Amino acid sequence: MNVAATKPPTLRPYQIQLIKDLYDKLAEGHKRVAVIAGTGAGKTVIAGQICAHAESRGCRLMFLVHLDVLVGQTYEKMRAFGLHCGFIKAGWAEDPNAPIQIASIQTMLKRRWWRQWPADVVLYDEAHTTVFSRVGQQLLYETHRDAVHLALTATPYRLGKAQLGDHMETMVASPVPSELQKMGFLAPMKYYGFSLENQIDLSGVRTVAGDFDERDLKNACDRPELVERIVEEWHRLTPDKRSIAFCVDVEHARHVAAAFNAAGVPAATVDGDTPIRERHKLYADLRAGHILMLTSCNVISIGFDEPSVEVGLLLRPTQSLALHYQQIGRVMRISPQTDKLNGIILDQAGNLNRLGFPEDIQFYSLPTRQDPTTQGVGAAPTKQCPGCGLLVRISVMQCPDCGHNWQEEAQVILDDLSEVRHDEQVTITQEQEMIQFFHEQRKKTFRQGAAPSWCDRVFFEKFNRLPQDAWCLGSTFGHQPTLDDKYDYKHYLMQIAQRQGKSISWVISEFQKEFGPANWQEVILN
Repeated sequence: MNVAATKPPTLRPYQIQLIKDLYDKLAEGHKRVAVIAGTGAGKTVIAGQICAHAESRGCRLMFLVHLDVLVGQTYEKMRAFGLHCGFIKAGWAEDPNAPIQIASIQTMLKRRWWRQWPADVVLYDEAHTTVFSRVGQQLLYETHRDAVHLALTATPYRLGKAQLGDHMETMVASPVPSELQKMGFLAPMKYYGFSLENQIDLSGVRTVAGDFDERDLKNACDRPELVERIVEEWHRLTPDKRSIAFCVDVEHARHVAAAFNAAGVPAATVDGDTPIRERHKLYADLRAGHILMLTSCNVISIGFDEPSVEVGLLLRPTQSLALHYQQIGRVMRISPQTDKLNGIILDQAGNLNRLGFPEDIQFYSLPTRQDPTTQGVGAAPTKQCPGCGLLVRISVMQCPDCGHNWQEEAQVILDDLSEVRHDEQVTITQEQEMIQFFHEQRKKTFRQGAAPSWCDRVFFEKFNRLPQDAWCLGSTFGHQPTLDDKYDYKHYLMQIAQRQGKSISWVISEFQKEFGPANWQEVILN
């Protein structure tokens, strides 16, 4: 499919530098490179420029996407660079002679000719998904082993054992979100959390394949009182702002949209069965302000690009860093045309406390099966303003939103009547709460690759005392850890030890805190 040459997009300085860094890696002889560009960094523009360079040099490039809806979006970007594309996608014209093939991994499973198509370069969009697909693995290890493989992703981290670094040799990256904010390429953010009684209760939710079980989440999240509460908070904090909501399933998304409509806020739902043309109409209506709330399940987390959206509602708890950052990233784009001042997150799911802020990322690295928790460092401890609900760093003494001053908090707190318990009951309950908080922080610290001492610091900031060493036992993996869990924790501790100059004695001591004193030799000395 030939297209008329158009004026291609102007790349930002850091995008030009990232592409130069990529070509330097290729010149060094690397043939498998991860290209990390966070949400809002211009990932598709970067990919378009790489494709344009490939075509101008006479190379053949296969561009993999994992969602059918992304085929059209990718082609629009290729057209902006004036490129000649064919398609491996049902309903799109196939042209094996085109130097660039935009390929849906779903359609590729039903076609065979691409196996012999002589690609010089294979570019994996949303690589934390496409690289690990059946088609992605075939391209890497069977049909196109000698090609250059470029894994493009906003975040290299993924749930499960296998990681991007198990398949890529090296990486290049854009600046982290906080740097892009300073440059003016991402909007500054405000984050609001909910009090514990208004957050989603996850006590009955199981973890399956590394994330919360969706069937259990349905029961925990799709509750009338929670839906009513998020409508109330939206009216209080972000009235009349273009908003999107990330829900557990389609029915939950429809319930949230119905509640907003009932409250006089024009709302709609988009799901996986919504036709492409209707999706585009809904996105246009949101842009124009004809609707103010668009709810979805797993549709606008990826591939949704509407910079005017100011508010994101986190209504689906997750343990996935990739999903968490993708959702927040939907409202981090700048929009000078609509006078957007900042992006706003209303987090009913507790994801911010669990996984941190994109601004916490201090560096990107390439995780592997042996070292899966190397992205950035641990999230800075936060607290919630009692006046307006804004989440701020623990060191902030005056709320930038409502002016609440922690230094001037009254020592006598007047609140609604509550149950009165005797001293022994209070002591037992307080210790249970402290242990539960400590275990949550230990899991979070491990996932993010921060040192165990960071968890102790967060605990001290909250309770003004240090946790007991005995509380560490089973805190991260439970009381029936697998051998893989023990090896994962060993590699985590060894990484910390190398980074901080700790001895092997420290590694053994920390290992025994988590798993007990017995049988450490078979893991640590192996």
